[in-house]
Amino acid sequence: MRSTDLLVDAFNRIQQTVRHAVKGLTAEELAFRVDEDANSVAWLIWHLSRVQDDHIADAAGTSQVWSDDAWDRRFGLPFPAEDTGYGHDADEVSAVRVPSGELLTAYHDAVHDRTIRYLGTLSDADLDQVIDESWNPPVTLGVRLVSVVNDDIQHAGQAAFVRGVALRRRSH
Repeated sequence: MRSTDLLVDAFNRIQQTVRHAVKGLTAEELAFRVDEDANSVAWLIWHLSRVQDDHIADAAGTSQVWSDDAWDRRFGLPFPAEDTGYGHDADEVSAVRVPSGELLTAYHDAVHDRTIRYLGTLSDADLDQVIDESWNPPVTLGVRLVSVVNDDIQHAGQAAFVRGVALRRRSH
């Protein structure tokens, strides 16, 4: 097994969690926040997809799915096209509203597809390439990809938790 096979498996698991987190939720439930400072399912899935899109495009030396395929216009969010959600405050989180989970999963699936294609071009030796010398120690491609997996897994898990709270509210 190659190292990239492990990364593919990790990104596949993230995609499954993303799909589960939004499945069957209404637009109101996607926007639900546990409190006024918390993140919604919609924001969490949008953000993790944006970060993955941004970081994979940077590593691959390509443009992002977000702008290439007009997802920025489809979502119609009040942010610049390059915004990934990093550092958003409560008001910005509340601005991420979507009509359905299908929009979120369609964008995530497009990012996922590009990620998997990119991983298929890499060898184990490629993962040792230093891509960011502004850190100490410098960041290799492998470390950056694991960082994306880690961030995505955390946010997907948070979205699954918020989904559970939203569904419990539905039954009360």
